[in-house]
Amino acid sequence: MNLSNLAISIARTGMVTALAITAPAFAGQSKPASPQPDFGPNVTLFTPQTPLSEINAKLLSFSSEPEFSQNRHAVFFMPGVYGSDAGQNDPATATGIVNAEIGYYTAVYGLGRSPEDVLINGALHVEPKQENPYGNPQDDSLESNSLTKFWRSMSNLTINPIQRPVGDDALLPYPEGIAPPNTLRWAVSQAAPLRRVNILGNLELSGHYGAYAFGTYIANSQVQGSVISGDGTMQKAQAHWYTRNSTIGQWDGRAVNYLFSGVIGAPASNFAANGITNLQATPASREAPFLYVDERKRFNVFVPHAKSYASGHDWEVSPQAGKQLPIQTFYIAKPSDSAATINAQLRQGKNLIVTPGVYQLSEAIKISRPGTVVLGLGYPSLTPTTGKSAIEVGNITGVMLSGLIIDAGPKQSNVLVKVGQPGSYAGEQHDPTTLSDVYVRIGGPQLGSAKTSVEVNNSNVILDHNWLWRGDHGTGTAWGENKADHGLIVNGNDVNALGLFVEHYQKNQVIWNGERGRTLFYQSEMPYDPPSQAAWMNGSKQGFASYVVAPGVKSHEATGLAIYTLFVMGQDIFASSAIEAPVSPRVKLQAMTSSVIAGFGGIRHVVNEVGPTASAAAPNGAIYRMTSVIRLDAFPSTAQKKKHK
Repeated sequence: MNLSNLAISIARTGMVTALAITAPAFAGQSKPASPQPDFGPNVTLFTPQTPLSEINAKLLSFSSEPEFSQNRHAVFFMPGVYGSDAGQNDPATATGIVNAEIGYYTAVYGLGRSPEDVLINGALHVEPKQENPYGNPQDDSLESNSLTKFWRSMSNLTINPIQRPVGDDALLPYPEGIAPPNTLRWAVSQAAPLRRVNILGNLELSGHYGAYAFGTYIANSQVQGSVISGDGTMQKAQAHWYTRNSTIGQWDGRAVNYLFSGVIGAPASNFAANGITNLQATPASREAPFLYVDERKRFNVFVPHAKSYASGHDWEVSPQAGKQLPIQTFYIAKPSDSAATINAQLRQGKNLIVTPGVYQLSEAIKISRPGTVVLGLGYPSLTPTTGKSAIEVGNITGVMLSGLIIDAGPKQSNVLVKVGQPGSYAGEQHDPTTLSDVYVRIGGPQLGSAKTSVEVNNSNVILDHNWLWRGDHGTGTAWGENKADHGLIVNGNDVNALGLFVEHYQKNQVIWNGERGRTLFYQSEMPYDPPSQAAWMNGSKQGFASYVVAPGVKSHEATGLAIYTLFVMGQDIFASSAIEAPVSPRVKLQAMTSSVIAGFGGIRHVVNEVGPTASAAAPNGAIYRMTSVIRLDAFPSTAQKKKHK
């Protein structure tokens, strides 16, 4: 279904309720449509016949969720055209558009086979928060930032950008929602990805008046105009961003760490001056599964195949591109379901759709069938309540986990997400288990604790955009409360991490024991809150390196690593190095940064004992309002390699 075929008339359905509702009928359809799946009360479905006022009002009501709300929202747009393009050249005059900010725990999905099957004339956008709304943008006193604009997403649709201020923002003296013609703003930080999105114009990743942001991820998308991230050397801007397997008109911006892999239209590499690294292709990748409706209005899930050395966007839905799973092959879980109920369905061979809500699990969700798909809608949260794991994957291949939040419970878990049991299960390169948009939180919404967030024991696994976060604010966030040693431990071989964000754990954020591992883009903040240097020692070493490649590893690659400190306890605290890795010809690290955002202390070296100190006491002004930024192009250097030989 492409836009050229959208003469189809779709009857209005409005909001899906907890009861089964018959699906809207296509004009001319001779037989009644099959019953629409019961996705529960937290899924909203729009059709082209839904009044724009209803669409905008519903989205506006979702946009006010607080940061640690218990509410969750999935929004579906059936194939068709929404809104008018009459004001596209002058948004101030636009009427009849879809125009809404996307708030916390809201995921927006088009339900076409292709992003081109759903056209939004208007804007589904994210704006910075003004800490001082009565300031003045001329002197930067608005203090706009997007540093907590987390947990929201958009996928599988086309936007013709026509953006105006909306809601409370429109009432401010200086609204953030103002945008130039043909420009959509997505000013976000972690866990706010764009996937399979087609933007018929420009995409702005910072604020109208500039904004601090620690942003996120674009995959398998097309931006026909410019992507504008801001000039981080001169103003508030996106500090870092990862763009994968996409097509863009051009990129306008620079800062700490921008990585592109397989992006047509990406800028040339210039890490030393602009923090930009461009890889022509992504060596191993697999796109996230997605829900769509076919020509007979039947719901299906498409599971893309893995790719090697891919570049550009690819929206093909065919047997050659992946597999189609009818909705009948899925158990549709609700927050009231127990882990036992869910596991019984999995044992019967069902895949799993996790509808929006908060799930309390007395035991782990256990996946033992190869190829099982677990698809979360609208940021569902899974919390283990008895100190067990939330998810355990067996020694199998081809499992897809997508769109999930894992929240640690008050009783400490050893591991929250375990992929395989310790051992030597090889997996399959052509059918890798993949974790897409899987996020872990230790504290924040509630008191929680877990020694390790994610442990990967199987080989041939892809980690596709994951944020593992020991909370630095919210409920139960103190050094002695949300205890957590490590974000990620990789024991399997041939594991690829694409867009890995790991923050604030109390020891090493990442430990990589497996061979032939690869990371493309890594963002990490060390813990803010060690009470003293004595309390944060790794034997005789000051602090804990963020990213550790184990001493015995012979082969490892990592590109685009940015590691930050913000020690806030009023005393100098240092980490000996940002990264630890063995010196070996097949251990190759490039485009690395150690930085002090503000506060005290810093990082002595970038890798091992290589690279100068990033120190709060020695500001260098490389990035706007960031105290110190140190860059290292490559490790080992040519001289180190010769010495090692």
